[in-house]
Amino acid sequence: MHTRTSPLELVAPAGSLAALKAAIEAGADTVYLGLKNATNARNFAGLNFTEDDIRAGVELAHARGRQVLFAINTFVQPGRGQEWREAVDAAHALGADAVIMADAGLLGYARDRYPDLRLHLSVQGSATHADAIELMKEQFGIHRVVLPRVLTLAEIGRICANVSVQVEVFGFGSLCVMAEGRCLLSSYATGASPNNQGVCSPAGAVRWVEQDGRLDARLNGILIDRYEPGEPAAYPTLCKGRFEVDGRADHALEAPTSLNAIGLLPRLAQMGVAAVKIEGRQRSPAYVTQVVSTLRAALDSAHAAPSRYSPRPEWNAMLARHAEGSQVTQGAFERPWK
Repeated sequence: MHTRTSPLELVAPAGSLAALKAAIEAGADTVYLGLKNATNARNFAGLNFTEDDIRAGVELAHARGRQVLFAINTFVQPGRGQEWREAVDAAHALGADAVIMADAGLLGYARDRYPDLRLHLSVQGSATHADAIELMKEQFGIHRVVLPRVLTLAEIGRICANVSVQVEVFGFGSLCVMAEGRCLLSSYATGASPNNQGVCSPAGAVRWVEQDGRLDARLNGILIDRYEPGEPAAYPTLCKGRFEVDGRADHALEAPTSLNAIGLLPRLAQMGVAAVKIEGRQRSPAYVTQVVSTLRAALDSAHAAPSRYSPRPEWNAMLARHAEGSQVTQGAFERPWK
């Protein structure tokens, strides 16, 4: 059984009970999950939890000294508020250690109905400065904020120094050119909000068309990418598509790349970050096992000897296997042009 040594809490995704078990076995301190409905921004077919699954997962996690966070991270839809309130009721009844939410009205409901329930402000809340975070603490009593992936290390450091809540940042997962919680690019193309659909490209809007041996990827009729015979095809998203600009086809907005912050772990700990989060509730238990075990080893190594810490080549190789485009970057955490 893993005994936590690092002050940085390792928060892992669980899109199924099997993934939850995998995360715990691989050394996660905490797992986050959601229901099979619209209250969950990763509401994909075949994934997520029934209440019975959550009950079993919470029992297993607590028996191993781990925590379970309940993601209710979409915004309440008109006329459907009861569905979201029932999700909060379920989280409390099932023994969740905290709920992750962005909707202010829902935060108010949880604060008033369950004052003992710990509240985390979701990345969908798009809180990028200390004043916004402190306002959410004042109004709703949030315990932790999950920061968007658009912030630099210096910005994270200033936030840590000026807020009275815990700070959680992403350590591995997808990147986006949009500010999380304010994504409009896919909404423009599909009419569906990624922040409520939980995916940049809703499956109903995706079309694959073969012609002349090539494969076209389209999103609501818009050509996102064109693949030559034998070329690996990626799931079409507007920001990571290839477009012709000045006669040259390339990734005009963003190349497929994943955030990898394992080289920054000692600095994150030093500035007061409380938790490092892995993105990927839509991913397999195998992904969870491999990424969590890699981050676990890195966190323990960084804590044992922070001044001598350096990511091992095999850690980066493992994370690159699960990265978009097989590429990783420290992302917005480091901006060499500044």
